[in-house]
Amino acid sequence: MLTGCLRKGSKSTRLKMALMLLVLSCQFVHVLSEKSSSALTVVESTETSLDDEDTHHMEEESDPEDLDVFRPTDQWQSLKPGQAVPRGSHVRLNLQTRQREVKLGEHQILKYQIDGQRQGKENTPGPSFNAEELKKALKNIKEGVDPETSDKEKEEEEALRAQFRPMEELKRDMAKLDMLMESDFQVISRLMSQFNSSNTTVEEKIKALHDLEYLVHQVDNAQNLASRGGLKLVVDALNSTDYRLQESAAFVLGSALSSNPVVQVEAVESGTLQKLLMLLATPRPMSVKKKALFAVASLLRHFPFAQSHFLKLGGLQVLGDLFRASEGGALRVRIVTILYDMINEKELISQTGLDPIPDASHNERLLQYAQVSLMPLLAEQGWCSLVPELLASPEHDWKEKALRTILAMMPHCQTQYRQDYTLSSSLHTLQEQYQELVLSEQVLGDEDGYFGEILALLETVLLKLK
Repeated sequence: MLTGCLRKGSKSTRLKMALMLLVLSCQFVHVLSEKSSSALTVVESTETSLDDEDTHHMEEESDPEDLDVFRPTDQWQSLKPGQAVPRGSHVRLNLQTRQREVKLGEHQILKYQIDGQRQGKENTPGPSFNAEELKKALKNIKEGVDPETSDKEKEEEEALRAQFRPMEELKRDMAKLDMLMESDFQVISRLMSQFNSSNTTVEEKIKALHDLEYLVHQVDNAQNLASRGGLKLVVDALNSTDYRLQESAAFVLGSALSSNPVVQVEAVESGTLQKLLMLLATPRPMSVKKKALFAVASLLRHFPFAQSHFLKLGGLQVLGDLFRASEGGALRVRIVTILYDMINEKELISQTGLDPIPDASHNERLLQYAQVSLMPLLAEQGWCSLVPELLASPEHDWKEKALRTILAMMPHCQTQYRQDYTLSSSLHTLQEQYQELVLSEQVLGDEDGYFGEILALLETVLLKLK
């Protein structure tokens, strides 16, 4: 229609119309260029053209090492001449710059999505390695070593080694300790040699005896001391003019003799009992007499032969004199305890099945205890009246031991006790006191308390005196 008008019009009119068409065309192009930031472009297409397929086919046939492969992202980037484009990328021609531009295709972007949080991750070039690094990495893989953590593990291993000593060094130190370590037998031998040396001072001898006392609590060590002649050295120290040596020697003997029949026999045969009684019968410090009394009790316990020998040597008289002369109650309660143990042992072994040391020699032990005539001597030497004196003690434990000993001596002292009105009065007074104490225990919720036991002993004694 516009062409028909141009033909019909004049020449000037036709020129004007052509000029208007040219202006309109330029405005149209300008509008299109403003609407697109990339100017006029070739229409995008995810479908690969025939030319692109040929190009990709040629790229695939080429050696990858000879090609400069472009790494597209999710943004448009210019493609340099000679660069290969990965399959599936978007390609366009920018009409303003006259350059081909590339970005990742949609399926490539989806490949880099992780849980819907990371999209369009840039496919950046990975780290490059030279030949030596690759060989080292392959060697580590063969040996099972992680190249990324090997250095850290080495540092941790070195730090751990710094905290501990090497095994070889520990073995050397342990070997030295084995050479320096002494057995108990070697220690006893060394202490005996030190004690018997003429160059040893009194303080050094006392220290040696103190160390021996710690060792002879063990049965084997005490027997080793006796077998090597050490027991005789200790017994001889009882004759020393230094009271400290007498006390330490008696302490060692008491520990070595305790529940050790082998050492008990050796002590009796070496005259230990006579020397201990001598310490008790002559003026000595209280500390010496306490240790000597401890040694006598250890020697007599469960040893009827030593008990019989003790009575023959006048030991009961020695204890009686010591009981009367003692100002305090410490020695008195020890003496009463020795007497009660001797009475109780003989009573127990005379009853079938109550032997404190049951063995095949039960009948022989019965014969040995039969030779210990303790009870008649107790009544003869006034112990029936000596033991009740302990009831005046403020200590509940001492009263309990006195009551148990009175009950044990009752067969030989019953007549004398019934005639002793002072004793009867004391017992009734104690009964009232302990009845109150038992009530106080019951208020506190203790039905079977300690005071109840003492009250039961008191009532038993009073019953036998009726």
